[in-house]
Amino acid sequence: MPFCRFAFFGFLSVLLSLTTFAQTTSPTFLKLNPRQACWVDSVFTNMKPEDRIAQLIMVAGYSNRKPGYEDSLITLVRTNKLGGVVMFQGGPVRQARLTNRLQASSPVPLLIAMDAEWGIAMRLDSTVRYPYQMTLGAMQGAGSDSLIYQMGANLAKQARRLGMHVNFAPSVDVNNNPNNPVINFRSFGENKYEVARKALAYMRGMQDNQLLTSLKHFPGHGDTGTDSHYDLPLIAKSRAQLDSLELYPFQQLIKAGAAGVMIAHLSIPALDTTRNRPSTLSPAIVTNLLKNELGFQGLVFSDAMNMKGVTKYFPSGKADELGIEAGMDVLEFTEDVPAALAQIKQAIVDGRISQASIDARCLKVLKAKAWVGLDQYKPIEMENLVSDLNPVQDELLNRKFTESSLTVLKNDKGLLPLQRLDTLRIASVAVESDKITAFQQMASNYTQVDHFNLTSRTPDSTLAMIRDSLKNYNLILVDVHLNNIRPAVKYGLQAKTAGLVGELVATGKAIVTVFGNVYALDKLTFPMDTVQPSRNIEQARAIIMPYQLTNYTEELSAQLIFGAIGASGKLPVTVNQRFRLGDGLPVKSIGRLKYTIPEEVGINGKFLAQQVDSLVNVGISQGAFPGCVVQMAKDGKVIFRKAYGKHTYDASLGAEPLPVQLDDLYDMASVTKVSTSTPALMHLVDDGKFNLNGKMADYLPGFKKSNKADLLWRDVLTHQARLKAWIPFWMDTKNPDGTWKPKTFKAERSGRYPIEVTDSLYEFKNYPKTIFEQIKDSPLNAKKEYVYSDLSFILYPQIVKRLTGIDFEDYLKTTFYKPLGATTLTFLPRRYYSLSRIVPTEYDSLFRKTLIWGRVHDEGAAMLNGLSGHAGLFGNANDLMKVYEMYRQKGSYGGQQFISAKTIAEFTRYQFPELGNRRGLGFDKPSFTYTGNAPKSATKASYGHSGYTGTFVWVEPDPAYKLTYIFLCNRVYPTRNNPKLGNLNTRTNIVEALYQATKRGLQ
Repeated sequence: MPFCRFAFFGFLSVLLSLTTFAQTTSPTFLKLNPRQACWVDSVFTNMKPEDRIAQLIMVAGYSNRKPGYEDSLITLVRTNKLGGVVMFQGGPVRQARLTNRLQASSPVPLLIAMDAEWGIAMRLDSTVRYPYQMTLGAMQGAGSDSLIYQMGANLAKQARRLGMHVNFAPSVDVNNNPNNPVINFRSFGENKYEVARKALAYMRGMQDNQLLTSLKHFPGHGDTGTDSHYDLPLIAKSRAQLDSLELYPFQQLIKAGAAGVMIAHLSIPALDTTRNRPSTLSPAIVTNLLKNELGFQGLVFSDAMNMKGVTKYFPSGKADELGIEAGMDVLEFTEDVPAALAQIKQAIVDGRISQASIDARCLKVLKAKAWVGLDQYKPIEMENLVSDLNPVQDELLNRKFTESSLTVLKNDKGLLPLQRLDTLRIASVAVESDKITAFQQMASNYTQVDHFNLTSRTPDSTLAMIRDSLKNYNLILVDVHLNNIRPAVKYGLQAKTAGLVGELVATGKAIVTVFGNVYALDKLTFPMDTVQPSRNIEQARAIIMPYQLTNYTEELSAQLIFGAIGASGKLPVTVNQRFRLGDGLPVKSIGRLKYTIPEEVGINGKFLAQQVDSLVNVGISQGAFPGCVVQMAKDGKVIFRKAYGKHTYDASLGAEPLPVQLDDLYDMASVTKVSTSTPALMHLVDDGKFNLNGKMADYLPGFKKSNKADLLWRDVLTHQARLKAWIPFWMDTKNPDGTWKPKTFKAERSGRYPIEVTDSLYEFKNYPKTIFEQIKDSPLNAKKEYVYSDLSFILYPQIVKRLTGIDFEDYLKTTFYKPLGATTLTFLPRRYYSLSRIVPTEYDSLFRKTLIWGRVHDEGAAMLNGLSGHAGLFGNANDLMKVYEMYRQKGSYGGQQFISAKTIAEFTRYQFPELGNRRGLGFDKPSFTYTGNAPKSATKASYGHSGYTGTFVWVEPDPAYKLTYIFLCNRVYPTRNNPKLGNLNTRTNIVEALYQATKRGLQ
């Protein structure tokens, strides 16, 4: 490479600057390599003096304007040889195309800048939106700094992908004025140390990834009630006050090597006594304070030169010239470029500005351009642009931000997280939302929650009905949705809305979550002498502040309430005397299911989804089942939930088949065994009421004189007690001619025939006793070996009733399902749910002669009034997973120990491996040689069960995996004579994909 004059002198100037300002780290962009330095030297040398002025000007660019706009913008930039463009509203693809056109037309590559404080989504659609800085200010601890650094790094990569080089961020204003109309939520808070620390992490994340930054709004815009977009704010503080607060974050980040600083339009008499002179135009502030006193060597940017804070007293053109005269390096959003250039040229002629100072600033801009790679400019690649700008890692980062910032301001008697769900009758009331919210949807994942929605426009008659309905609940989740974050409109809080919140709080049953600006709390906290104290938000039983209204804040706030996550956030500002800086109560998780994305547990979500989608779609396309629901969890975190296909294959039910929904109820078939009988027995073992080594007659006195009296329960539960596989009970009710035998079935209900089998088939009231007698009298197999049998599970409801005095279904619901929040798990679902939510099973052409829909598929269970220990349970995938997650957590869930860890371990281990029997107690386990009954990668610790209708559950407790899996389908529709599900091995292949995804990680 030939010797480059500028390379030497550039190095010397940097060295001298470091000597002059030894306490300050020189911005990285000033430290160029020889190639970059030569490019700067070459470009600068070939510039005319007026072209060097133009490098100091950035104009506004939009990618959402009418036809013709882009051509005029390109002409403006090309004709005047401007240095850069500040991008505003539009879309990423449109902006990329515009940027490529602008760059192609410019003789010197342009610096492309943007205000992207909370991500590119601040300006463009279809891009990542990060939390406001105020939200991030609520995060605590060193871990928050690493998250904010990652945000800066990720944003830098997105910006560079979009051809951008400067982000006018972070805001380092200390917001100590609650009524600040322009900074407010854009600040990290009112603690200068926290503001400096978090802003530093953000700045470093961006600059370490080759994005220029600009601290703003110098010398501090946090303590004003005026918006500089519309007027010139006055900061009436002494120099000592400014030094002690507003200037502190700037000082710290300048010392750390800040690339840029943006000057605000402020009138600050303590720094410049000239009347109505904005700081942007003040040599005392820009040159004397920022450059000389603080030693700042980077790029000095103006705030937008079209704002009233500067144009109110100085016209366009003259303001630009005065900005350069004050010491500005780059003028942002110059409105009248020809006038600005003319005024600056005249100032040079008049001697108010030297050409040497223009040259020095131009060189600084060119260095910045070289540092960001414009010395080797390449157009933006359009392929995969939008997907590249929306990496899944940012969704995970947003979730972490939200979870870390959630702030609990009140938690009366430790109400949060909610426990003993079986004692709660919960309503949710979404205030200022006329449709079901993401918060409400997430709350429904945990238990039965009834939803109400009201707004300031809700008619009084509807409000009256809601008031009356709410009397039936002992807990009300109030989610307040504020769609505006600015104080000028009271943060979107209507007077009527505030009154409604106060009314709900006055019930003494409310947990209030305010989705909006933290300062909105003040509008819900009324003076005690003017409003009933009971109507103040502080009278709520619990108060949660998520700071924003987003899907992340809504979903994770609900998860916090139900104990899936904890809370550690602290208020970053003082709202009023009741809610002060640093307030925030810690709340711990109690282990309920968390709903997140695969990346949170180290799994590539795209890979997992592709594998599952492929397997399911093959099954549906080949007619193995019409639809299904797949739900997967790792480490107690639900990472995959998806409904596929339809309830049925065709319109045979009189209408187009319904698409499968996540909350649809399926017939669990034999999964009933390990979801009802098995947990009941485990609980009885813990209570000392059931002995696994006891005999059948010990708990079934009627069996004492039968051939089953001495059968050991351990053998029975492992299917090696010589019991027959099953008995076709219904076949014994028919005469040879096909008519019903006496005291079996009738076509109409009566007192003697009360058991409803179908709409037109009713069973004799005492016939269930006949079934039990048939089991008692049935012959035993000749050899003691593994033969899977339904028979014992038909008997367990009797045992439970005899040992506890409680009916089987009531026992299950009170002991397990209601406390777990598994409220859809039930027998006889037609009692509680519409048929549209229950997936049909089989058309029974032999026994019941009708479509089985909302009634148990198994004939024996149907003859037991739909309630048995071997079949008959219905429910959705999410609620079923709670049972199996409780098993995986060694009997604990939601802060409650349902079954002892010792008993869980005993029931889920191989009992007789030496006999070649793969079973646990009730549970299935992997075969000793792979047969397809379990995933190929399943460890010996895993367990689960399959169901005849197509259901499947699997738990993998091994620490390397910690998986829970649910698969629900109706493969028997319209007929059980369909072996395709088993032939394809869809159920275990899907969970095998989860094993493989876990092994593969985030590759």
